[in-house]
Order: sequence, then C-alpha cells, then structure tokens
Amino acid sequence: MKHTLLICCAALLLLSPRLQAQFVTADNAPKKAKASFDKAQAAIAVYSTKEAIPLLKEAITIAPNFLDAYGQLGMCYIETKDYKAATEAFVKFKQLDSSSMRMIMLPYSRAMAGMGDFQGALQLVNQYMANAKVSSRNAEKLKANYEFAVANSTKQIPFQPQNLGDHINSKDMEYFPSLTIDGQTLVYTRRVNGRNEDFYISKREGNGWAQSVDMGAPVNTSFNEGAQHISQDGTILLYTGCDFPEGKGSCDLYISHKTPEGWTTPKNLGAPINTRDWESQPSLTADNQTLYFARETPNNGADIFVSHLQENGRWSDPENLGPVINTKGKESTPFIHADGQTLYFASNGHPGYGGLDMYYSRKQADGSWSKPVNLGYPINTIDEEGSLIVDANGTTAYYASDRADGKGTLDIYSFELYPEARPLQTLYVKGFVYDSSSHERLQAAVDVIDLQGSSPVARLTTDAAGNFLAPLPVGRDYAFHVNKKGYLFYSDNFSLKEHNPGQPFEKNIPLQPIAVNASIVLHNIFFDSKQFELKPASQLELDKLVRLMNDNAGMKIEIAGHTDNVGSDKDNQLLSENRAKSVVKYLIQKGIAAERLSSKGFGETQPVESNDTEEGRAANRRTVFKVISL
Repeated sequence: MKHTLLICCAALLLLSPRLQAQFVTADNAPKKAKASFDKAQAAIAVYSTKEAIPLLKEAITIAPNFLDAYGQLGMCYIETKDYKAATEAFVKFKQLDSSSMRMIMLPYSRAMAGMGDFQGALQLVNQYMANAKVSSRNAEKLKANYEFAVANSTKQIPFQPQNLGDHINSKDMEYFPSLTIDGQTLVYTRRVNGRNEDFYISKREGNGWAQSVDMGAPVNTSFNEGAQHISQDGTILLYTGCDFPEGKGSCDLYISHKTPEGWTTPKNLGAPINTRDWESQPSLTADNQTLYFARETPNNGADIFVSHLQENGRWSDPENLGPVINTKGKESTPFIHADGQTLYFASNGHPGYGGLDMYYSRKQADGSWSKPVNLGYPINTIDEEGSLIVDANGTTAYYASDRADGKGTLDIYSFELYPEARPLQTLYVKGFVYDSSSHERLQAAVDVIDLQGSSPVARLTTDAAGNFLAPLPVGRDYAFHVNKKGYLFYSDNFSLKEHNPGQPFEKNIPLQPIAVNASIVLHNIFFDSKQFELKPASQLELDKLVRLMNDNAGMKIEIAGHTDNVGSDKDNQLLSENRAKSVVKYLIQKGIAAERLSSKGFGETQPVESNDTEEGRAANRRTVFKVISL
C-alpha cells in the first residue's frame, strides 16, 4: 500500500497544472535530469525504492529546482523511514511551489510525525481536512494518531534500543525473538534470502550472544516456519506453519518437543486450536499450561485467544480475550510474561501513534484484564511495531524493527524497559523429582500457589526424566506442592517479599513411597504467634492431605505439633497439642473418619534446628503427619 501511495503521488505531481517560472517539472526538465527522473520512476514501479533515491538526487543535481523530483524524493525517504531527509525534501518542495502543497500535505505530516513533531503534523492534517471536498479515511486516521500523540506528549519515555549485532542479525530479515526464562537461549525467525522462513538459535555468551545457527531438520523444512515461541524451560517449540499439506487452514500452530536426541518431528496442534481460519503467534505461560495466540477470522479481523491444557492432555476450546483486549481492529503478537500476569501485544484498534502500537495489560485478581496501556513514544511511532518480549527480570525487552541503523530490512533489538511498563520480576525453581528409596526419577504433578491470593502460579507435570521448572514472581509468598499417586506429597514454601535479584532456586524433590512410619512436615500450615486457630492460607495444604486420605482409604495417621523454645515449657506443650487438634478437626470436617486420625503435641522437646536463631526457631515450629497404619 505504501508503494501504491508513492506512485500515485508522483502521478499527481506530474499531472497538476502549475506556474513554472521558478521551478522545473517533469514536463520541462533538462533531458539528462528527465532521464534520471524517469529511471527513478521505473525503479519505484518495481518497488526498488532504494535504487530510486540516488537517481532522484542525480536529477536534482542537474536541475536544482526540480519540483517533481523533490516531491518524489520525499515520498521515497518516507518509504525508507528516513524522516529527516523526507522533511528536508518536502520543505524544499514548499519553497519552490507552496500552491501545490496539498498534494504532499499528508506524507509531509507523516515525515514530521516521524521526526516526533506531532503538533506540526496535526496542523498539516487539519489544514488538509479543512479544505477537503470529500472525507479521507487516511487523513482521519492520521489525525486520530496525531491527537493521541499530542495529548500524551508530556510523557517522557526512555528508549535506547541496541542492535543485537552480527551474531544475530544479517542482511536478511530477523524477527519474532523468543527467550527462555533463564535468559540463556534465544530463538528467532529469519527470512533466508528474502524467501524461506526458518528458525535460528543462539546461546548467551558473556554479555552478548554466540553466533546463531540454523535449527535444522526436522523443525526447519522447505516450507515457511515462522512466528515461533520457545517455552520458558526450553523444552517446547511452538510455531506457525502456513500452507502445509496437512494444515487445517491458511496458517496453523505446530509443536515440537526437545529430547536428548534433539527436537521431535513437529505436529499440527489440531482442533480445537487450529481451524480453517488463520492461527499464529503462540505464547505459552511459564508452566506450559496456558496458550495465548492470534486468530484471524473473516468477520472479526485478528483477535487474541487463550486455551488451557486439560488433564487429558488436550487443549480446551480457545476463548476470545474479550473487548478489553480485542477491538474491531487487529490484535497480534501476544506475549505472556513469565509472571503469568502481564500480557504484551500489538494493536491498531486501541488509541495509538501509528499503524500497530505495542501495549501491555495486567491480569486482575478476578481473572479479568486491565485496560491496555500504550507503551508510549518513541517505543511506538507512526510506523508498525510488534513482537515484543520481556526477559524474566522484567527489565530488558526485545523486539524487531527496521530502524535506519539496521543490518537488514528487519533486525532484532534490545532495550531497557521503563519501570511503569515492567512485569513482576520473576525467578524460578527448577530441579527434578525422584523416589527417596530407589532414587528413580519420577513424573509427578507440581503446583505453585500464590498464598496471598490462593491462586495457582504454575501447574505442571515433570517430564519423563522428572525435570521441572516453575516460575516464582518476586514480592509474594508461595506454597509448593509435588504429588504422585502411591507417594506422600511434598510440601514447601518460598517467601520472595524481600528477595534481592540473584540466582534461581534449584531443588531436587524426594518423594516418599506411602509406607508405615513415613512422615512429612506440612510446611504450609500457618498459625498466628501463640495461637492455634488455622489461618486461611492453610486450607490449600490441608486439602492436599484430605485428598491423600481419600485416595488411601485404609490409611491412619498421626498429626504432631512442635514449637520453638520461646515461652514456658507448659505453654508450649499445650500450644503444640491444640495446633495438632486443630488440624485433626479440619480433616474431620472434610469427611475423614475420626478413628483414622490421632493428634499429639511435643512442645519444644524435639527441635530439628538450634533455637539460637530466628531461622532455627522457625524450622522448629512445625506440623508433621506420620503414617501409623495402612
């Protein structure tokens, strides 16, 4: 469309009758200048804008007042996004013939907006519209963009994008960056030789990136693979395949898994994710259980949808994210941050600066999404921006852009994201689950629960080797549960309210086979100081215990309470007994027969750590359950 506009503008210039005393036109230009101008027109006709620019400059050198050449040169510079040069060309045009300004007024306004002069651009488009005989949708859209920009001009957004360099970018187009949660692996799309889309991968090397390499077969094929997403744990590659022989529609989503032998042969995700419509641009939550993607339909344009992985291994029917996120325009390139709560996406339907702008929205406590926030200028411009991702720390963003300092048409850049637009800083816990007796690796269910809101942050299943990776957004407290049939569940918690940035947690989880005398500490049973009433946050853990008892109908257990040494022996003994009784009472209320339960208090008599430190005292204040019989 831009090329069509460029060619049409040239035609308008050539056909308009003007006084020709002080300038030269294509009709009366010197022969050599006219020849260069005609060659430029021919280059523009076949979309070779960059080749046209030196030809137009040559024409102007021969005929310095060549009005049509200045007008066409300004259009070419807009096409190549050199807005400073475009503005200079249009200024010269205006100096030569101000009476013909109307023909270049809209592209002139784009050049000014491209330079950040939105007030001047708005004045130009208002002037154009005031004298228009018929309405112009293009002018109306530009006016809305400029008004939005002027209204938000007081916001100073820091933005210093850095090209990722020769190891990532090339003369070809690079775009759709995706990153693992540890920040060590980058996967992106490259359009090789301007034709075939393939995936390339690079590993972190010091403060930069190692030379990227073609991911190769079976992921890359002779077909176009693009718009990929590597899962936060690096084990899943989701991507878009268009016009594949087995495709459901024009573009479908495909999946490949990483194994010790390499990536598996990709498979079409099938229904209900893929339809006869266009599905693309996938993004998985850090626990690999929720999928966001873009779907384009004939009636609704492109919207963002969400689907959840069910216990049977199938994806649920995708749900439209609704009118807060989706508009009558186009929404695309969704990216759900590792915090599971911050969604970044591109849209041309929300108020913005240009074609596609980038926005963020945060998931609320009730599951709804907040009103999207425009990332602001100069991150967003009059052009199209998209495919933004943000690292787990929440400070560094990556995106693709065709900036003037690029190595090719599109390059991948990084920049520091300003604080207001950052997601929650997210660490993670990783490790493997194993049998405490045989040390055999186990496939098990892992739940990470936000204790404040009692909502799941991650629900996942370990892989065949027992490995897991679960996100932990900082600033919150978490319950951590690992479950497998035939084993006692594992319980732990993490407090990240005052955590400083650092290394992630690494924890290998031993699960105890259900057996007489097997016991575990219930780390997520909570009481106020010197009190024995269960706090609401304890319910999550106790319900796990209820399920274990229901799954093992013959099991009898003992609940034991322990305290630190603060206070009198008598008070501590009574407190430990009452706390154990509170747990038993809860289990009975949930339907567990009283004869299967017993309680006992040990006071401060069985410490597991020294009582000389707060950490030791906290460890000694505990609730334990033990299997008495099966």
